[in-house]
Amino acid sequence: MGRISETIKALIIVNVIFFIGTQLLGDTAYRLFSLYFFGSPNFQLWQPITHMFMHGGIMHILFNMYALWAFGSPLEQMWGRNKFLFFYFSAGLGAALIHTLVNYYQVGSASEILLNAGMSQADIANLLTTGQYNSGILNTVSIETIQSAYDSFNTPAVGASGAIYGILVAFGMMFPNAELMLIFLPIPIKAKYFIPLILLGDLFFGISGAGTGVAHFAHLGGALFGFIMSWYWKKNSFDSHRWN
Repeated sequence: MGRISETIKALIIVNVIFFIGTQLLGDTAYRLFSLYFFGSPNFQLWQPITHMFMHGGIMHILFNMYALWAFGSPLEQMWGRNKFLFFYFSAGLGAALIHTLVNYYQVGSASEILLNAGMSQADIANLLTTGQYNSGILNTVSIETIQSAYDSFNTPAVGASGAIYGILVAFGMMFPNAELMLIFLPIPIKAKYFIPLILLGDLFFGISGAGTGVAHFAHLGGALFGFIMSWYWKKNSFDSHRWN
């Protein structure tokens, strides 16, 4: 870890500014800068970037910013500023892409079920945007299907977690034997064991559909893009000086 770099300091400052602004502006800031489903009337083109600077609470931003400093610092020292920033934003955009694709699949699958149950396209559009529907449809469609479609369409994603998961994977690949001390685990555990463990947890909760309030597939998307970039750079031994 060591001393905080100017790059990571700047990222933390921007995140804190967004967090304070969100507390002051409330729902207005959330609607503008969180990542909504692209079919939502709240979706804006800048949201795949700005959602990385939005956080849902004090513990959310504290954990992400601590992880950015703790795991991002050695990566920036090794790669250099420009390469690190490219990696950070690419992992965050990858998280947004995978999260959106999963939502697209969930909304599309639910819409097909509703169409087969007799709802019109207009009725489905109204359900997705307002949450209103004829309760008679519950005779043929489960409430879970309706709720899943509505949530996927309307629930925004916030947080730097996708980019952070990319950083975690890169850290595990570059420093696999680094021993981590965790608050909830009083014994040190090597990065090469800890990081796959938390990814398996995200995969389990993402597939199970458990209502955790966490965008698990965004985490996995950031991890996937982080792995691809780290593997490619490590294999090809990219020179950091090209990026500075």
